[in-house]
Formats: sequence, structure tokens, C-alpha cells
Amino acid sequence: QVQLVESGGGLVQAGGSLRLSCAASGRTVSSYTMAWFRQAPGKEREFVAAIKSGGTTNYRDSVKGRFTISRDNAKSTVYLQMNSLKPEDTAVYYCAAGLIAWTVADRPSFASWGQGTQVTVSS
Repeated sequence: QVQLVESGGGLVQAGGSLRLSCAASGRTVSSYTMAWFRQAPGKEREFVAAIKSGGTTNYRDSVKGRFTISRDNAKSTVYLQMNSLKPEDTAVYYCAAGLIAWTVADRPSFASWGQGTQVTVSS
């Protein structure tokens, strides 16, 4: 079983930046697909970004050009650099990991999840 711990959330003004980190332990995740999801109050969890073991990435349309997902396999860590933040980006952000098909990496079907980190963007 993979354990995931997110960090880096916080309160930021619109237009600001945050960098989320997700540290994995328990198993080697270098071959895993890693992803970030988010969930705002009263809304369903939604896909944000994913990265394959080889570095291929995918993003939801609303964050393209603003967010960047990356990974450091030597540190078993995945990052989400978030720039030009908007109030609608406010949510709890979750890290996910799994050996899943890339075609479903935008769905919450991952085996392992972190506890989440709060991101609040003020207007």
C-alpha cells in the first residue's frame, strides 16, 4: 500500500502562486501514474492534472497554462505548481497514485489517496 502526504496548501490572493507537494512512501512509485484532484464544498471531486511515469502530462482545461505537474522519482514526490490562481481554484487538493490506464487517469479511480491540503484563493 502506498501512503501519500500532501503539503504546501494555504491562503493566497488572486493572481498569486502556490506549490503543492505529495510525498509517497510504502512502495516505489516510479512506475505509478500520479495525479492531483480537488474538491470544493458541495461539489464532486474533480480531476486537475496527471503525470505518467515517463513524464507525459494531462490537465483539465481550466488550469492549462497556469498549473504544472511534475515528479521527482528519486524523491518519490509529485508537485503541482499553481500560478495565476483564481478564487474558483479554492478547494481541498488531493494527491492520488496508482497503476492505472492512462485513459482513465482523469477519473477518481486511483487506489491510493492522500488526506488533502486546503487551498484558498481570496479575491
